[in-house]
Order: sequence, then C-alpha cells, then structure tokens
Amino acid sequence: MRQLMKFLHTVSSAGIVGALVAYALILVYSPQASAQNYADMRQTIAAICNYMLLPSLGLSLVTGLLAMAVHRPFQELRWVWVKALLGIGMFESTLAIVSAKAGDAARLSAQIAAGEPLEKGLQATIASEWTALFAILALSIANYVLGVWRPALAMRWARNV
Repeated sequence: MRQLMKFLHTVSSAGIVGALVAYALILVYSPQASAQNYADMRQTIAAICNYMLLPSLGLSLVTGLLAMAVHRPFQELRWVWVKALLGIGMFESTLAIVSAKAGDAARLSAQIAAGEPLEKGLQATIASEWTALFAILALSIANYVLGVWRPALAMRWARNV
C-alpha cells in the first residue's frame, strides 16, 4: 500500500508541474492576433486547469495524506508535516487563484470575441496571473525538494535539558 501511495503521489506531482508549465507555455506561445484566438487560448488553459491541474493536485494531496496514514513513521517527521501544510496551501491557492482566474478569463475572452466590450474586466482578471502561476509553481517545487531532500527540520532554538 505504501508503494502504491508513493507512486500515485509522484505521478500526480509530475502532473501538477506539467500542467503549470503547459499553462505558462500556452500563455507565452499561443497566437493572440484576434479576439477569437485569445478566447481559444483561454479555453485551452481552462481545460488544462480543469482536466489536468486540479485532478493531479487533488490526487497528490489525498495520496500524500494517505501515505502519512499508512506509514506510521511519517507521522513523527517534521518535514512531512511541513510538506502537508504546503500541499494544503497549494491546493487552496490553486483553486482560488489559478483555476478561478483561468475560468473567468476564458469566459470573459469568449464574451469579448462575441463583441462585448469587457476588456477592463479581462485586464483585472489576468493582472496577477503570472505572479500567481510562479508562486504556485514555487510551492510545488518546494514540495518536491522536501520530498527528496527530507530535512530533519530540527528546532535549533530548543535547549537540551
């Protein structure tokens, strides 16, 4: 059971990073010459968030927490708890920021392509998109580092009594 949890956690973590990189690559390289091209790009980003990022993130969080449950020694290690807290924070921030912004931007860009004047709403929606994307990618990489490095995270300020 422990090996299955580890495998699923690793595969889902790769899915998270892959989805975030795909999101960034689409933002940089997709054609945006017309409102329809931009709307199509936003629909693609929304699909990546809905079908790759969020399922991978959910699976990663669940398998990480289950790994703690099935492997008792994990419950005693501080790095595991830090990783769990970072994972929960990453899940919440991804739901709130990336997925919501991707969905809103896709909806607004489709309305703009249909001829509605909503550019200001779209600009407000994507104003902090890159910052949010890199912050979540940094949290994901920090989780990778904690999982591979597995530091002791000892409290240095504690006195030996």
